[in-house]
Amino acid sequence: MSKTDREGDTGEAGIVDNDPGSGLTRSRRGPWILAGVLLCLGLVVAGIAVLREFPNAADEEVVQIADVSSERLLAFGSVVGHAADYETHAWLGLPYARPPLAELRWRAPQSPEAWADTFDALRFGPPCVQLTSRLGGVRSEDPDGFAGSEDCLYLNVWAPRAEPDRVATGDDRLPVMVWIHGGGNRVGHSGSAMSDGARLAGTENVVVVSFNYRLGPLGWFSHPAFRAMSTSPEEASGNFGTLDQVRALEWVAENIEEFGGDPHNITIFGESAGGRNVLALLLVEKARNLFHRAIVQSGSTDSVSRAEAENEIAAKVPGHRHSSAEIVVSLLQEAGVVPDRDAAGRYAEALPETDLAEFLRGRSAREILDAYRDPDRRERLDLPQLIRDGSLLPTGDWITEYREGRFNAVPIMLGTNRDEMKLFLFSDEDHVRERFGMFFSVRDLDDYERRSRYHSDLWTVRGVTRPASAISDSGMQGVFAYRFDWDELPRFLGGDLAVLLGAAHGFEIPFVFGTFDLGSPMLNGLIFNDENAEMREALSATMMSYWAEFARHGRPGRGSSGDQPAWEAWTHLQSDDTEIASMLILDAKNDGGIRLSQSRLSRDHVIAAVDADPALDQDEKCQLFHDLFAKRRDWNSESLRGIGRRGCADFIEK
Repeated sequence: MSKTDREGDTGEAGIVDNDPGSGLTRSRRGPWILAGVLLCLGLVVAGIAVLREFPNAADEEVVQIADVSSERLLAFGSVVGHAADYETHAWLGLPYARPPLAELRWRAPQSPEAWADTFDALRFGPPCVQLTSRLGGVRSEDPDGFAGSEDCLYLNVWAPRAEPDRVATGDDRLPVMVWIHGGGNRVGHSGSAMSDGARLAGTENVVVVSFNYRLGPLGWFSHPAFRAMSTSPEEASGNFGTLDQVRALEWVAENIEEFGGDPHNITIFGESAGGRNVLALLLVEKARNLFHRAIVQSGSTDSVSRAEAENEIAAKVPGHRHSSAEIVVSLLQEAGVVPDRDAAGRYAEALPETDLAEFLRGRSAREILDAYRDPDRRERLDLPQLIRDGSLLPTGDWITEYREGRFNAVPIMLGTNRDEMKLFLFSDEDHVRERFGMFFSVRDLDDYERRSRYHSDLWTVRGVTRPASAISDSGMQGVFAYRFDWDELPRFLGGDLAVLLGAAHGFEIPFVFGTFDLGSPMLNGLIFNDENAEMREALSATMMSYWAEFARHGRPGRGSSGDQPAWEAWTHLQSDDTEIASMLILDAKNDGGIRLSQSRLSRDHVIAAVDADPALDQDEKCQLFHDLFAKRRDWNSESLRGIGRRGCADFIEK
């Protein structure tokens, strides 16, 4: 069945594409292809058993054999890696900062100590502390779902294979691409099979770097006690995960020449939370000149104020339900220091800052993560993050900062996947019926496609249209946008995965790295089968070519091969008072292929599309508006009351 046949001509809120092969569904939300694939697919093991947890390929990690030709002398000492695929060398688990333990917890990262003997960089460093989920790709270490280590600040390097005396120098040095993994800034790690950098490095002649950074409340925690003890304004920000990312980039600038990389041509790229981190790093003065291009895959500009991060819920300016003030109260109660919540609040206010900091640093990582568990989803942490503190990250709206030119003005590429939201709708039993853990069917196909389309369009607005327009308005010329549409997924046990998942959140990652490895041979064989091999390999090669060419010259052009369709910059046109901009569609050849399109997307367009939907009555429209906007921090009941042509006052009263 063709994509057009599956979806029907339901109309889009903002993508204009005259190609009949163009798809019309999309999706939204945050990092993580493994999840959807995993949640959606029950694999029959030995004909019966079903894979319900993420299959980690590293149950017994392969110990690589050191390759003497990979020895390199860094500022901290000599390192040796191993011979990897695609004629590359790989160096895994290199420390870029000291372990943030004890007194270094909730402190800015410190440079690593030098070593005397040759460092064997042959295995990934441990993931950072997290609650495991099917989304993160890290196996649980105990029944409560904890995994990882606080000693986790390690990075990995892949580079074209070269003898020590043949490493590229001078003008021959290679572009460097630094990957920032996704996972909501709560889960994930740099050792994911999906983001193995060997193929991208070897086929495109670039150097690829990936790294871990502190996650969850160990990565983002703003409290007056720590602010008073900070040694710098940046450390006082509470954005320790962001500071880790800056420190990793400093390490790259200091050492990447030893691997043949050019420290003056560094591209940062990331997906989901990784894309959000890329957009944040554009605003970090401390990161200026540490990177020279930026790629945002399914990102956003979501952030929180200092008040949200620190204040009590009952404060005049309310804080997040897991603000640092609320967490301190919870930890004091849990530790048995005080009998109840009121006493905990009074005790915390009276406690000297040094004593409170000592108390917090004395809590185990398990205790801290437990305090942040989402009561409705125990496997998920709910926390305020990317804090607009005024030192590391500006207090103002990011879009305004971009538009007024207060950012690191480097060429930027932004994009989303057409069906972002399907990854999350799939795991919702209100929308998808599951039987025996193996059979999946959509309860209401029209509703499923409608929610996917509008949520995904809003993701595109937040992750592409608004930041791209603002950056372009600042006078920047090198802005490029894309949408990933590939959905050549097979049927499985009666379920059409192209409908259930389509071009879901995170599905572009294997194409960017050319890996097609989800950590399980069985899962790989199910999703990436012989029937879709030719089309996906061709699209992957094209995407790697575009990404590498952008890293090399600051524009994707016709790809590094020079024979791909020309990727035009984001340009503003005016048509009937509507802003139109160029966007490249990335799709399989049999579904329209790679082609330029035009975007008119905005939040107003999405609202107008819902408002004009003939299949919905007014109450259903208001329910959908609530679903689309209610969780946004800039939304309230008054916004809903006046939305659309008729508003939703009656819906609110109900």
